[in-house]
Amino acid sequence: QVQLAESGGGLVQAGGSLRLSCYASGGTFSNYAMGWFRQAPGKEREFVAVINRLGSSTDSVSGRFTISRDYAKNTVYLQMNSLKPEDTAVYSCAARYTSNNELYTTEERYDYWGRGTQVTVSS
Repeated sequence: QVQLAESGGGLVQAGGSLRLSCYASGGTFSNYAMGWFRQAPGKEREFVAVINRLGSSTDSVSGRFTISRDYAKNTVYLQMNSLKPEDTAVYSCAARYTSNNELYTTEERYDYWGRGTQVTVSS
């Protein structure tokens, strides 16, 4: 059973940066694809970024955000730059046990979820 714990959220002005962290415990980190999703008030949860077991990644935010992982620390990061008020949301990390190197972009493909961390971007 993998447990995920996010940190690093907070309040930031538009144009600023934040780095989110997600620590994974209870499993072999290298066996999991890791994703970030977000949910704004009144909206459905949406895909932000994913990184596979080999470190390849993709995102939905036109390169403003960068996902990375540190295998020694069992942690996945989301570096968020040039933040906009519309980036305000609860950001959650997710993990999927996998034997391949697919990049999973839909939430139903993930097995484990963290509780989320709030990111608020003021204008």
